[in-house]
Amino acid sequence: MVDQHDPTPVIARRLRAERDQRQWTLDDLARHSGVSKAMLSKLERGAASPTAALLGRISGALGLTLSSLLAEPAAVGARLVRAAEQPQWTDPETGYLRRQVSPLTDMPVQLVQVTLPAGQLVRFPASAYTFIRQLVWVLDGQLEFEEGRQVHRLHAGDCLELGPPNDCAFRNPGRKDCRYLVVVARR
Repeated sequence: MVDQHDPTPVIARRLRAERDQRQWTLDDLARHSGVSKAMLSKLERGAASPTAALLGRISGALGLTLSSLLAEPAAVGARLVRAAEQPQWTDPETGYLRRQVSPLTDMPVQLVQVTLPAGQLVRFPASAYTFIRQLVWVLDGQLEFEEGRQVHRLHAGDCLELGPPNDCAFRNPGRKDCRYLVVVARR
């Protein structure tokens, strides 16, 4: 489970394990992700805490969902995950809070609840979406979703299917937190 207070050790272990599994050097991962070798080294040593945008670039390069990248290997495969045990991760830059709602099994669908604080913006590269499809369902508040040059303005109850992979941004233009559910399906 991702430690809500300090997920840095989990991320460090996962990055190293994923690199080792692929027999990639830090240079290889840097080349695939566009993240500097120095930053990747800091992440693997637990000397830096990554932002959501940085994790998006890394997960895209590894062909993993963000949920898979943030999960402890021991948590993968359990069919039941209680609310109190659902892994959470907070972006240190924006306060974006990501909660893995569904168990991480071989099921091709994952559920992720996100809370995006008022006035915040989180960007993800197209590479984070090349192997998945997503639905975004706004539960509370309002969300502006930038998909390339197109902007979708969503309110509570609205649901959007994301189009082909594109650089995107999630922006909360409101004065209160926006809470939304993301349904992630592997292609």
